[in-house]
Amino acid sequence: MQTKDEIFDKITDVLEELFEVDKSKVELSSHLYDDLDLDSIDAVDLVIKLKEITGKMATPEEFKSVRTVGDVVDVVHNLLED
Repeated sequence: MQTKDEIFDKITDVLEELFEVDKSKVELSSHLYDDLDLDSIDAVDLVIKLKEITGKMATPEEFKSVRTVGDVVDVVHNLLED
């Protein structure tokens, strides 16, 4: 089981790798769309990458309320707990 800090580090790596987001700008409170300039297509790519990492797919309901990096960490943490 990964800690939320480990999940955050992995998500930061993913954001840098997939979307060229500067790691220094990524915080738990960073808004995916407003602060990190992701769009809805990027969000789909992120969900697919999270499935690769966790081996589980987040449901649309789980991901619909995601707005911040912290929200993504919580979704991944919950997927790994199940």
